[in-house]
Amino acid sequence: MKVNEEKCVGCGSCVPFCPVGAICLEEREGAGSKGKKPKKIAVIDFDECAECCVCLRSPCPQDALYLQELAYPRSIRHVMSDALAIAPVSLIPGRGTEEMKTNEVTGRFPRGIAGVAIEIGRPVTGARLRDVEKIATAVASMDVEFEPINPTTTMMADVKTGKFKDELLGEKVLSAIVEFSIKQERLPELFGLLRRVEKEIDAVFSLDIACRLEPDGSNPTEAYIRDAGLWVAPNGKTNVGLGRPLITEAQGI
Repeated sequence: MKVNEEKCVGCGSCVPFCPVGAICLEEREGAGSKGKKPKKIAVIDFDECAECCVCLRSPCPQDALYLQELAYPRSIRHVMSDALAIAPVSLIPGRGTEEMKTNEVTGRFPRGIAGVAIEIGRPVTGARLRDVEKIATAVASMDVEFEPINPTTTMMADVKTGKFKDELLGEKVLSAIVEFSIKQERLPELFGLLRRVEKEIDAVFSLDIACRLEPDGSNPTEAYIRDAGLWVAPNGKTNVGLGRPLITEAQGI
């Protein structure tokens, strides 16, 4: 994102809208249409900006903010940060895959398997892709298969090792999701690995676990999570596939 200095009146209305704190007001000599007196204008830290376009949707009275032409690799910031941007690999907005949230219909994760999504950067702190790579390479040591239609996976130079393309490591995004599936009994191993790698990164992350519930309605992964001392969010999603055909046991799921 950039600021048209001729239009900006320094009202600061855009500042609180930036989720990564990349906008501030600075006094500039000769800024403005008259160019006679110093005045405050909005300034964007270009390196910290995640190109999420949240500020572009702020109530700027002068329409002084604009999205410049984005070339690769900076264009990755926009794809991974703007909630309205369409990811080329998944053809949907967002940083993950739709199927992980519709397992009752797609049957991606059969019984005994946990779908895992590690979202790096939330809550709204942003993350450098070098930190996403550290988590990906750590997870890859468990011989998991990364979800191929996830935008984060497409940034890897080697999906076997989780190594990212070198030119992307310095890019900052609002968040990125590392997505894969593992056997449920391996969850304690994964939790231990993540506790170790969290000390090596300068970012926050949240952990999502998707699975099929047992016939009695219990969650087969909950004991693993609680035994690891992890907090379970009370607003977890339970999908029931209303209005759509469900995957059935007869289909081998």
